[in-house]
This record gives sequence, structure tokens and C-alpha cells, in this order.
Amino acid sequence: MKASIKIFLGIVFLMTLVVHTATAQKQPSAKAIAVKNAVDSQRYIFHAENVLPLRGSQRFLTSGYDVTVTKDSVISYLPYFGRAYSAPLNNEGGIQFTSTNFTYAATTRKKGGWEITISTKDAGDVRQLLLTIFENGTASLNVTSNNRDPISFSGTVTKIKSK
Repeated sequence: MKASIKIFLGIVFLMTLVVHTATAQKQPSAKAIAVKNAVDSQRYIFHAENVLPLRGSQRFLTSGYDVTVTKDSVISYLPYFGRAYSAPLNNEGGIQFTSTNFTYAATTRKKGGWEITISTKDAGDVRQLLLTIFENGTASLNVTSNNRDPISFSGTVTKIKSK
């Protein structure tokens, strides 16, 4: 009799734990809401923390490398490590441009987060930016160029502060 009561109480405890865990996971965190608002408003900054070139090993970056996305412009200030198939016309190194002529497509991922494709038309060598943003604010960025090897960055996304 005592064993069956212990088993019954154990089952009730486990069911309560499962129900509590399931309801806790369904409610989005404050960080997830902030990231969603930034993506929906199309006003955010991708802060690059490390880079993974096609040829080479991962490198950690110092602060200051980012991509700023707004409804009317994309501003990139990123480093580049890899093979270039033609010399750049300007003397700049890295992936540095300001684009005002681009297409922006955002889709929701099945497991949460967003896939954002930005195709630039006036950024010179850079053809496409593929940004994968997760609900916790982490993100990865893949840059495809016309005359360079592709390169990937990982970092975080934050909303642009309103003035």
C-alpha cells in the first residue's frame, strides 16, 4: 500500500514538472521579444564577434565591426580574410560599403528565428548578405561576393536605439 502511494505521488510530481516546463518554454523571453521587434521594424545592428573565412581558421574580432540595417540603407564595416580574384578598385580593405539600393526578404525559421536575405545592387563587389538571427539575439552572417571567396561571421543582433 505504501509503495503504491509513493508511485502515485511520484507520477503526480513528474506530471506537474512536465506541465510547468511546457508552459515555461512557450512564453517568449524579454530578449526574444526585443529581437523580434528589431527584426520587424527593420532597424538593427549585427555586431561581428568572430569570422570564419572559406580558407583558414576561425578568428576572434575586436569590437567595432558591424552591419547596420535600416529600411532605407545597409551599412557594412567588416574585415575580410581570404582570396580575392581581382584587386579592389578602391584602396579599402574588408567589406565596407553603404547601400541604398537593395532587396530585403525576411522569412521565419521553423525552429524559431529569422532568415534575412539582403541582395545589394550598388555595393560593388558584395552580391548578397544572408543573415540568420536566432531568438536569443545571436546571429550568423554569410557574405557572398562577386570577386572574393565567401566568408562567414557570427555575433549578436541589437536594436538601433531611437533618438
